[in-house]
Amino acid sequence: MDEAQGTLPTSVWLPDSVARIVEGQPHVIPHIRRSDVVDILPGFDLWDMWPVQNVDGTTARFEGWSLWLMLSAPLQPDPESRHHRARIRLVTEKDGVWKDCGNLLPDIANPGSREWAGSALFDPASGRLTLFYTAAGMRGEPKPTVAQRLFQLSAQLTVTDGTASTVGWTEPMESVRSDGHHYVIVGAIEGLPGAIKGFRDPAHFRDPATGADYLFFTGSLQSSTSDWNGVIGVARAASAYQDSWDLLPPVLSADGLNNELERPVMVARDGRYYLFWSTQRKVFAPGPSGPNGLYGAVGKSPLGRFSPLNGTGLVAANPADAPFQSYSWWVTSDLTVHGFADLIGVSDADDVVDDPDWRRRHFAGGPAPIFRLHLDGDHASVRAEAE
Repeated sequence: MDEAQGTLPTSVWLPDSVARIVEGQPHVIPHIRRSDVVDILPGFDLWDMWPVQNVDGTTARFEGWSLWLMLSAPLQPDPESRHHRARIRLVTEKDGVWKDCGNLLPDIANPGSREWAGSALFDPASGRLTLFYTAAGMRGEPKPTVAQRLFQLSAQLTVTDGTASTVGWTEPMESVRSDGHHYVIVGAIEGLPGAIKGFRDPAHFRDPATGADYLFFTGSLQSSTSDWNGVIGVARAASAYQDSWDLLPPVLSADGLNNELERPVMVARDGRYYLFWSTQRKVFAPGPSGPNGLYGAVGKSPLGRFSPLNGTGLVAANPADAPFQSYSWWVTSDLTVHGFADLIGVSDADDVVDDPDWRRRHFAGGPAPIFRLHLDGDHASVRAEAE
């Protein structure tokens, strides 16, 4: 351990681990039908969802209602263009009933051109909501770029009869900056999905053992010589107010194996620390690859070292005959898993057509049915309904 930084050497997700993946039970996400996807907001695509949480990681409740943040964009002829118009939407849910509460942030709050994923905390003592999120692009840019920066801001939150509203947003503050040493600085350049580099998806976690606060995020390894250099990065709060962060080396590296370890989230359970992320087959390097799915690793502290769950990293995958049905999963403290419904009714990669009309016909763009995980030490599986 580097005592000065309080960090451990970066754990590595290896091709040998991925090569041992055997797809099928007990790691299959149940099939999703188009009728399973609730149209919360007609006329909009919704994806990449996360809950408003208490500081201990539990989901905040307001007279039984939970609050969810989702990326949203008005329907376009090509659903892939949604990334260029993404805003964070605030919705509430109770017993399967959803209420749309509009865009979370004021139009002028974002220093980027779009709002990408993050995490959110509620403080019941003050009634304030704090959002950690990705500012994508640069404000005023003539064309959307893939620049990525991590920001935070807060506002007073009110929830009445399941309708949530916010007032008094603070000025956005850059939580932590990429250093160009451990992490690639993702500047104002153009990029294609799956090929862009990362400095995004900040996910808050408080260590129940020490009280230390962390932000885990999707990053890219600066020192890599590979096109596939995805890492999960971390910053540690330098103050009790979470208004200053120290950037630490990555906790997990897929250098040479995978380009995107997306939407990382940490869950503490039974004295262990479970780090989950989402990735897709198309962003693996040539060689061993895994399906579109939820992956994970387990360690004895929030900084590792980490070993791949199930010896491979695979936790939950789309069914073999529906490989693109859902993506971008968030694991809650009670081990429910929330993702979005992606391409429905597509049975094979050979069936995918690079055509906007085809994508629009198949893209569901809404919350996917939830499923649950079962954890047992360094093993994880999709929980059977009978459990």
